[in-house]
This record gives sequence, C-alpha cells and structure tokens, in this order.
Amino acid sequence: MAHTESSEKKTTASVTIDGAQVTVPVGTTILEAAAELGIKIPTLCWLKKVSTTGACRICVVKVEGVERFMTACNTPVKDGITVTTTSPELEAARKKTLELMLVNHPLDCPICDAAGECDLQDTCYTLKVDKNNYGADLERLPIRYDWKLLESDPNRCILCEKCVKVCREVVGREAIEVVDRGDNTIIDTTSGEPLNCDFCGNCIGACPTGTLISKPFKFKGRPWTFNVTRSVCAFCSSGCEIEYHVSNSGRVERVTSSDDGYNKGNLCINGRFGYAAFNSPQRILSPLMRDTSGQLKKTSWDDALGTVAARLKEVVSVSGGSACAGIGSPRVTNEESYLFQKLMRGALGSNNIDSEARLGFFPAQVIQWEMLGYSGGTFGMEALEKATAIVVIGADLKAESAGFAYRMIQASIKNDAKIVLAGSRASSLNKYANAFLQCRPGSEAWLVAGLNKAVLAEGGADTANLSQVEQLKSSLEALSFERITEVSGITETQFRAAAAMIPSGGRTAVIYGADVVRSADARNAVAGTVNLALLTGAVSESGAGIYPLDEKNNTQGMLDMGVCPEYLPGYHTYEHAAAAFAESWKTTVPTVSGKNLFQIVDAIESGQIKALYVMGSDPLHFIPNRTRVIKALQKLELLIVQDLFMTETARMAHVVLPAATGAEKSGSFTSVDNRVQCFNAAVKPAGGCRTDSDILQTLYALITSGSVNVAQNADALHHEITQLTALYSEVCDHDGCRMGRVKNRTTTAVCQPLSPVAPPHAARPFALTIGPVLHHNGSMTTMSENNLLIVREAYVEMTSQDAASLGISAGDAVSITSDAGSVSLKARLSDHVQNGALYVPAHFRDASLSTLTVSADFPQNVSLAKI
Repeated sequence: MAHTESSEKKTTASVTIDGAQVTVPVGTTILEAAAELGIKIPTLCWLKKVSTTGACRICVVKVEGVERFMTACNTPVKDGITVTTTSPELEAARKKTLELMLVNHPLDCPICDAAGECDLQDTCYTLKVDKNNYGADLERLPIRYDWKLLESDPNRCILCEKCVKVCREVVGREAIEVVDRGDNTIIDTTSGEPLNCDFCGNCIGACPTGTLISKPFKFKGRPWTFNVTRSVCAFCSSGCEIEYHVSNSGRVERVTSSDDGYNKGNLCINGRFGYAAFNSPQRILSPLMRDTSGQLKKTSWDDALGTVAARLKEVVSVSGGSACAGIGSPRVTNEESYLFQKLMRGALGSNNIDSEARLGFFPAQVIQWEMLGYSGGTFGMEALEKATAIVVIGADLKAESAGFAYRMIQASIKNDAKIVLAGSRASSLNKYANAFLQCRPGSEAWLVAGLNKAVLAEGGADTANLSQVEQLKSSLEALSFERITEVSGITETQFRAAAAMIPSGGRTAVIYGADVVRSADARNAVAGTVNLALLTGAVSESGAGIYPLDEKNNTQGMLDMGVCPEYLPGYHTYEHAAAAFAESWKTTVPTVSGKNLFQIVDAIESGQIKALYVMGSDPLHFIPNRTRVIKALQKLELLIVQDLFMTETARMAHVVLPAATGAEKSGSFTSVDNRVQCFNAAVKPAGGCRTDSDILQTLYALITSGSVNVAQNADALHHEITQLTALYSEVCDHDGCRMGRVKNRTTTAVCQPLSPVAPPHAARPFALTIGPVLHHNGSMTTMSENNLLIVREAYVEMTSQDAASLGISAGDAVSITSDAGSVSLKARLSDHVQNGALYVPAHFRDASLSTLTVSADFPQNVSLAKI
C-alpha cells in the first residue's frame, strides 16, 4: 500500500518568527529556531548544554492562535506556526516577571562579585526595569561561608536550577540540589559541605547571578578591571580553552571558560582553581648557582647562562656529546620541547634525551603506532559524544583527563551510549556503567584478552581488512575463559555481556589510561586494547576513535617534538632523517639512538654521563628507587635544573634557572586527542623568570657561538617544525599558530597476538598503585593553595575490611613498606579499591613515594601496618 505524503512522518518544520521564515528539524525549540534567524530572545534559566527548565519565564513569546504566552526555551516548533518575539504586551510581561523576581532579591550590587557580569543585572537593564511595583518584607537567609572554594548566597538565587543541572548533567555529580518547597525553596545541600563535590566550579560559571561565587576571587576586583586573555589550560591533557583574568598588578586572579569554546565552558578543579600555583610564594624568581662553599646563591642571568654554556662545552670537549643527557617536560610548549631536543642534538651532539613518558605513555604509543600508524587519539574528543558505545580500560577519567569524562557523560545521557568500564578500581563514573568489569590489580593484560576473546566469540567483530587476525584468534584459543577468570576475577558471562554491548556496527570508542600503560604486562595490555579498537571498528572512519590518556597537558606534543632517544621530531628515525635535520640546523646530528630514562641513570652511575639538563621535571619525584637516583645525581659534574619551584632535584643542582608558567608564555600545546592549540601570554613572567624558549635559544647561541642556525622568531620556528616533522600543515584555525595537526587516519590495521604473562607470586600481602586523583594534577597543583584546601596531603586508600583486620581507622597513621623502602601516610577508607589493594595519590613530593617503588610498573607488592 502506497503511503500518502500526509502520512509520512516529517523530519523538519517551517516556522515564521517576526515575519521571517526558517525550516528546522522537528523537536527544535522556538528559542533555537529564532537563533537560526539571528533573533535573540531574552533568557535567564536557559543554558544550551543542559536540559531546559522553563523556570524564569523571561523568554515568553506569542504563538498565533494560542491564548497564553509560551516559553520559547522549552516549546518545540510546529510546522506552519507564526511566532512573535517582541511586542508591548510581551515586554510588559517580561518586566513584571523581573519585578517579581526582584521583590526578594537584595540590591547589593555594590558588593556583589557578579556585578558587571550578572545576567539578571543585564536583563533588567535591557528591559528597562527601573522601578518595582511590588514589595515584600525581605527575609534574609544564611549565607553558606563554610564551603571550600565556593560561597553560596541563597538570597540572590532566582531558582533557575542551572547549577543543579550542570552538576548532574555535565559533571555527573549531585553535590547541590533544590531544597524545601514553596517560599522556602533554595539551592543547597542536605547538610554540611556539598556531598560528592568535585569542586570544579562549573556551577559558578553557570550561575546567572552572584548566588554562587568563587571564594578565592571574592573582592579581588570588578570584572571589567581585569585584562582577559584567551588561552589553553596548562594542567591536564584535555586541552580545555580558558580565559586568564589578570589584575593590574600582573597576577592571574581568576580562570573562566566560555560556553562558546571547545569544552563548552566546562572545567575541572585544576583548570578553574589551579592558577594559584602560578602566584605561589614558593616560585623561584631568580637564577641560582652553587658557590665555592656549596651553597645555592642568587646570581644574574648572564652569569648563570654563561656558566651553563661554558661547562656544557667543557664536558662535550673532554668527553663528547654522549656525556650529556636531558630530561624534558610534558608541561612546556611544543616549541620549547622542540628547542630542548635541538639543543641536546644540534648543539651538544647527544641523543640522550627522555622524559617521564618513558614510565608508560611513550612505550604504549610505540605499540599503538606499530598497530595503527599513529599515536594519540584518532579524532577530537568531541567524537565521543556521538558514540554508541564507549569502553574505558584502566583509567579514572576525571583524575587523568576530566574533559574525556564530561564527553562520556554526554554520550551516556544524550546519546544513550553503552558504557563499559573495565579496571581494578571503581570511580564516580560507575553510575553510568552498563557493565563494570573489575579485574584484580595487575591483571589488565588478562582483562583485555578476555574482552578480545568475548568480542570474537559473540560475533561482534569486523575482521575484514585486519592483518594478523588469525594469529590473534589462535593466541586467544590457547587462553581459556577459565584461566582468564582465575587470573582476572572476571567471569566468562561478564565478558560476554560486555562484549554484546560493543558490536562493530555502531560507533565505538576505546579509552585507555594509566593502569594499562603502566601495568606489569603493559605490552600485552596495550596491544589487547588496540586489538579491541580494531575488532570493534572504533578506529575506522565510522568509529568514534581510540584515545590513550596521560595526566599532563602536553605529553603528546612533547613526544611529537622528539623528546625521546629513539626518534627525531615527527617520529623520524635517525637512519632516514638525521641528514635532513643536520642540513636544516647546519650542524651534525648523531645517528645512533640515545639512552632512555633508566639508561641515563645507569650511565650516570657508571660515569659515562657527566652532565644532566632537567627542564620542568623532577626525577626524584617520579623515577623509581629514590635512594638510588639520589646517589646517581650526586655523581654528576653538572646538574642544571630549569623549573618553577625548588624541587628536590633542583636542591641538588649546580645551576637553577627560573622558568615561566603556562600563563606567562606563548606557544602551543597538543592534547592527547591530537588537537594543536596556540595561545598568547596572559601575563609577564614573574620576578626574574624567563620562558623556557628564551632560555634555550640563548644557551643555543652561547654554546654554538652563533655558528648554528637558531630560529629566532615564532614564524620561522613554526615553519622549521612543520617542514621537518611532517606532522603539521601550515594552515591552522588559530591566528599565528601555523601548526594545524595533520589528521590521524588508520594507515595500518595490524592485530597483535596476545600471550599475557602470569602474575608472579606476591611476596607481600598488599598490591599498591600510585596514581592521580581528581583534585590535583601532577605535582604543580600541590603549590596551589586552592587545591590544597580540598586535598592537602598524600594518603592511602584501603577497604574498610582490610583496615579492620589490621585495627586501622580512618585518619590513622600507617606504614607502607616495600623491598625498596618505607613511607608513612594517613589511612582513608574507600569503596573504590578492592580487598588487598591500596591506592596512593602520586602528586605530593613530601610523601617521597618513589622511595617505595622498585620499578615503573604497578601494582607493587607492599606490607601495611598501623603505626
């Protein structure tokens, strides 16, 4: 039977608004349709990124044929309707609504932090609400001064509920809520501080009045008195767009983010409040040099750089370039990482250059490159929101890269994506999981092998066009589900149920984090994860991508720039590209692979490496076996440390060079999803600090006596990088950047056979993992007084059952002992870890956690005792 045109379901609707016609998809609201025509309807409670409330009634419009006014924010268009958005009647209705709001709203604009950027203030001005025909006795409600980082004044609240919805629908928390009813309704908590709060401050950004304000920013100045510079967050690897607000005194006093930006205005605690580290009184503000008495004393830049250059030249002259080594930083810009490796290779003649990425992220990316032909993410992380299934393996998204957590939440809420979380620890995101595969700590390779096997067994794999898939199948046949269950603790039924949620026909995304790349059997764990992305079509054009996570902002960019001993910038081998780099730099580039992080320590101990240049890094904090590393550093003839703070490594240095923060420099960062973003300096370097770029270029010139080509301006440097690396085009959507990242496409699709290693017998009863938590990022935020208000010191998480068995209560001091050493921490009870497992935040230098570690892998076997 043929369908008539009238019986066919229409997917669009044509509507006339203020005399102009527009055709929009069915379900579009009047507010959204008007925006298509450039017509702005006033709102107070509407926020694009959350569901509509229709609470404020400011957006009322007239729909022809409808007796009463309709709210434009939550009224969907219908085909053929005619809408009027402005008329004397509508203006009168909006003004009366505002007047009623103002009856109980204190007119304390002179002391309100939101004055000058208050939506209520702006709307009153726009609608000319200059008097009020209504009145009432004001009842002052108590202001909540007891919350950390946030202050809540319910007297200013207009009950728009945007803060509540952002907390639930964006952040995935329920820290604040609508409390009471009727005239007593406020936004509050049931008791005390906000429960389960991330302290991200996104509710502050959403608030249209001064109800929710930032306590650190309170009374720091009027919004219009600050210089605002758009930039890129210098903390985690999500690459969020931010705005630095700089006072006339040259301090960053606030960080915000626009809802029009890539991250839709959403930040984590580090992005919004971590800036306090930039203003820390512990910043190094002048160069330091060790005098003849062995003390570090202030000196001039000319003396410091002259000494560094002369002593490096002396080491090279006597012992050769291979006697020098460098440890780079995932904190600095792409340009600065490029200049650092250029200094090491082009000026000193050494390929001994590495970074903390050696501990897991870089080896994982080598494996991914071998299997896919690229490192980092397949697409920008926005692709996650369109995913139909997301598999997260060995990652706490909020702790490692919060932007990915927010995107995953959107996929779950708005796209009904199936979420599979797999790893040894639970997190606050478990509420979104359709399946949670909790493996035993250290069995991640077995976990992913089980997923590979289940996906193939359930018939959900697309194996066409995949190389070595038969070898993979054969290797999995040798692994029974019984054996996988025995090691991982996950049953065949659980594996198969999860596999059924991620068929290759949908848009699958695979995300993997620290517990995969730093697992004891990382080779099989990473290969199995990439296999899963291949089998489910995640890395195909129709997939939603694969995303390796790292905690810090520019780890991907640092590796792209060649801060590793195996490759030149752009992952070029010495055999194929050393000559090209040497020609461009007008020098000789060594053609033999250099020493990695661990080999550098070995070579220092043996006396082969005599000079070490550490930029933006603290080896004593992250390299395993702290005692051994201290002894090695003491043997150096020359230790140069370039940093923001007086780290433990800096205290051992012969020369300390004070560097600039991310707010104090220009350049670009590359997020782990391979987005390159450039930014300008928001403020001048503090005190006598200099940017890493300035320091490196000056040293290059001093060491080479000007005989080697050094790019002196940003344009020339960008051109050099794009020409030599082949990673970038010279077209970018950021002014002046000239470094648009070439899009990743799967050029190879090679499955890897899996043979997970049986875990060794544990000589000690507890499995310890050291890693990130959401309230800090790296060690930098431990210098932020804001972050320290939330988490001030390291602690050890354990289950209540384990604690009870040892007579431990929350807050008790406990001793953790390994074969390498012992540390003392306070106990914290948690339901996120399993019995027999311990978790310690990695951020705090004072805890000296590297004293415990005997390798870079986790978990490590330790003993636990109450002190």
